Amino acid sequence: MVATTAPLVSFSEAIADGSVSESEASTLEAGLHAMPTPKPGKPVRGSTTGRPLMAALDLFGRRWSLRILWELRGGPLGFRPLQKQCDDMSSSVMRQRLTELLAALVVHQLPDSRYELTPLGRDACLALGPLVQWSERWAAMLDSQPAHRNSERPAGGTSHPDTVGDGTPERGSAG
Repeated sequence: MVATTAPLVSFSEAIADGSVSESEASTLEAGLHAMPTPKPGKPVRGSTTGRPLMAALDLFGRRWSLRILWELRGGPLGFRPLQKQCDDMSSSVMRQRLTELLAALVVHQLPDSRYELTPLGRDACLALGPLVQWSERWAAMLDSQPAHRNSERPAGGTSHPDTVGDGTPERGSAG
């Protein structure tokens, strides 16, 4: 069964409940018309074929999209808590990404205005599991190499805070 998306809360409702200020609302409203949401079967950035993989890479390759997905893997979050989990990203960018992820049926909005992953969104997080494991192996490999001048990785090979020792995602981590 395909999950349906709940309508977005209107800007006036968001202002009334304190979710956003009036200035944030006007910034958000202006940013809602930037780029179309990538969809399989339609040309996307980097591909005219519309192959599903290319559409997914376009969607998830957009700034902050994967981070939003990652932060929602632990359960529903409201706009401000999600923004905080995402290192206080700008409201306009977050609203644009949420709009795209809603349109792509990866995220949906609950009646109480919180956002959560749809079954497709949860599947996407599961699909990232092997990439998380690969990234841990990659980090360990880089740590075993002599230090390079441009290396940003700290000595000692500590794990990323979003993973546990075996490289699997840690539930509820803030990233």
